[in-house]
Amino acid sequence: MSGFYKEMIAQNCIIEIEALHTRFGQLVVHRDINLCVHYHEVLTLVGGSGSGKTTLLRQMLGLERPSKGNIRVFGASRCDCDFDLLRNIRNRSGVLFQQGALFSALSVFDNVALPLRELRTLDERMIRDLVMFKLDMVAIGSQHANKMPANLSGGMVKRVALARALALDPELLFLDEPTAGLDPELSEGFVKLILALRAEMNLTIVMVTHDLETLSALSNRIAVLADQQIVAIGNLQDIRHHQHPFINSFFKTV
Repeated sequence: MSGFYKEMIAQNCIIEIEALHTRFGQLVVHRDINLCVHYHEVLTLVGGSGSGKTTLLRQMLGLERPSKGNIRVFGASRCDCDFDLLRNIRNRSGVLFQQGALFSALSVFDNVALPLRELRTLDERMIRDLVMFKLDMVAIGSQHANKMPANLSGGMVKRVALARALALDPELLFLDEPTAGLDPELSEGFVKLILALRAEMNLTIVMVTHDLETLSALSNRIAVLADQQIVAIGNLQDIRHHQHPFINSFFKTV
């Protein structure tokens, strides 16, 4: 591949993964993974249990290091950057963890305020205004701000966690099973919320999900992990016609 072609690809990549390998002892999880996440798309990672989709997500986040290869986010290497650059990448990214992962000892308000306070550049009045604005964005009323996570419904936990993920106005949002544990009506409402916020905030989204309705509603492209590699990537229509045992099983109802 020519240097010019690589540069053209890089200009449209918010995340670039090149020749990535992951090994835990004798267990090989990823083998020669190459992937570009385009600006302003929703890319969904799917795969069977143990296929390494959550591991790959964690590597994009900088929470784990691959055994070999490189991951660039906003043009900077995740595997070789100093603290200030790593902090800059993290401030430009938001994460909605599976089950919300709210801090149980903090109120709704303080969960959303946490990333704002960690900046150490905003006074409490500004933080309060921003927290209430973010809660309003996800349709959480001010009357819930002082509640503890244990007193929230599953749908409210997801929305508060999303407000926290969006606290710093990120350009890049990671979603790990965003509708897991929600009933169909709440799941549909949460998907509509993500679509609206994506358009409003011009977000790029990387998502892991096993829910076909969520995948169908949100994804621009789908990357399928199987056999330690990405065996297919494309839109839903393209993926459905790809002949692979996992794909034939997973997408048979779509």
